[in-house]
Amino acid sequence: MADARSVLARLRHGSALTTTDMKWVAQALADHGMSDAQAGAFAMGVCARGLRDPERVALTLAMRDSGKVLRWDLPGPILDKHSTGGVGDCISLVLAPALAACGAYVPMISGRGLGHTGGTLDKLEAIPGLVTQLDEDRFRAVVSEAGCAIVGANADIAPADRRLYAVRDVTSTVDSLDLITASILSKKLAAGLEGLVLDVKIGSGAFMKDKKAAQALAHALVTTANAAECKTTALISDMSQPLAPSLGNALEVAEVMRVLTGAADGPLVELSVALGGVLLANAGSANDVQAGADAIRAAIKEGRAATQFGRMVAAMGGPVHFVENWQRFLPEATVIREVSALQSGHIAAIDGEALGLAVVSLGGGRRVETDKIDPRVGLTQVVRLGAKVRKGQPLAVVHASRPDDADRAVAAVRAAISLSESDTIAVPDLIHERVG
Repeated sequence: MADARSVLARLRHGSALTTTDMKWVAQALADHGMSDAQAGAFAMGVCARGLRDPERVALTLAMRDSGKVLRWDLPGPILDKHSTGGVGDCISLVLAPALAACGAYVPMISGRGLGHTGGTLDKLEAIPGLVTQLDEDRFRAVVSEAGCAIVGANADIAPADRRLYAVRDVTSTVDSLDLITASILSKKLAAGLEGLVLDVKIGSGAFMKDKKAAQALAHALVTTANAAECKTTALISDMSQPLAPSLGNALEVAEVMRVLTGAADGPLVELSVALGGVLLANAGSANDVQAGADAIRAAIKEGRAATQFGRMVAAMGGPVHFVENWQRFLPEATVIREVSALQSGHIAAIDGEALGLAVVSLGGGRRVETDKIDPRVGLTQVVRLGAKVRKGQPLAVVHASRPDDADRAVAAVRAAISLSESDTIAVPDLIHERVG
């Protein structure tokens, strides 16, 4: 019979923790059968000595099973995607409806902005009337009707993770690879997925700047999810510059609408196509990855993904004709300011984290959990690496609510973008490698 003292003693001495141990830990976290001190000791023990692969799988599954695990009866594969976070990353809003247009069902449980990165739920809530906190019955109805629903987790989904994450936040154990893996996958697996693709970011705009760390996390996520019988692949993708040229909630939704209505292309489309191609191939909905990618691209180009997005928006309380009139519905900032280049040259480096923090300072993100987000603010027309600019040409455009906020953002953007006289700028590939 497991209890806190025996589990913590075995963890401290390096002994293997059993499936029974992990089930006890998860249940004790969920129903407060262990104290905050014991939960903190568990997190610190895992952070200090790490978990073996079977232990990590056992913890993940136990945390998944600490609450409600959804089951689906739909005429298509149940698929999803997760990103480790970046700037200008609105992939979910493109990929979910594109997958739905290809016959898949996407019950995507997403999060809010964290640090310098934007949150998918915050972006969606820039659409007037749209509600992301749905009860289970409504969640199921939206997935069935629209083929996709992007929502926040409710209290019944992986409650052990909610408790453990709060403890990790105050015990400096957030960066444990094992606990990150269990946290991400316990929520995703609780959604009843049959297939998952992971977008692990690396670069200046990502949480992970180090390639080895990104590879380690990708391998941990893939091996754990596959051991849990959810077919999973990871792509390690580049975040040395914003994925989309817009940063900020309503501004990123606008960029998504330009993509879905055929008015924009670029890295946002290319990465969506790559991730979706892997998912459809793994699910057996395409003969191979290339065929899956072609199907996703066609769904976007032909407007079928836009149709599914519009159905999802309407089903979640947003405007019925949002796709046709999105410019009318999205809120706009009152102060618009160009960030002009102070010299001529080529864009040599972009500090994505600094750009993300500039958006937070404008009010587009949270410094503390209770901060209210201004969906209107952010950046647009952000230059790309390697681009040639002349003195006076714009590096980006600031969207702010007040002139003094705009002034600070202009200075922050200039400081975040480096120019070089050289015309031989190394631009990283969008996708670094595939894992699994």
